Amino acid sequence: MPTVSTSCWTILNTHSAASLYETFPPAQANRLLKRLRFHFTPKHGSGRNMAQIEFSVLSRLALDQPIPTVSDLSRLIGCLEATRNPKHASVNWPFTTPDARIKLARLYPLIPD
Repeated sequence: MPTVSTSCWTILNTHSAASLYETFPPAQANRLLKRLRFHFTPKHGSGRNMAQIEFSVLSRLALDQPIPTVSDLSRLIGCLEATRNPKHASVNWPFTTPDARIKLARLYPLIPD
């Protein structure tokens, strides 16, 4: 597992509690884990996908025509934002947090006190 040492910390290239136990003695790993909270972003349905959805809307509504200058593009996008933002458009993901805890249980290890 790649690590980068800084003055007093080791930065891990991972997102699991197991990596802490591989890097530190158990007592220290457990102490660190009590101070951490992991936030997992699914590969499907992530914030990146929401941005892609917005780019798709932008493409369909505004970029289907030649835009002569960057300032024209900026103005066009500003108009689109002004009409879309008040609508508070959102993405309704059917994959809920309880579903995630079931499906991704292996990523939520139980750590004894």
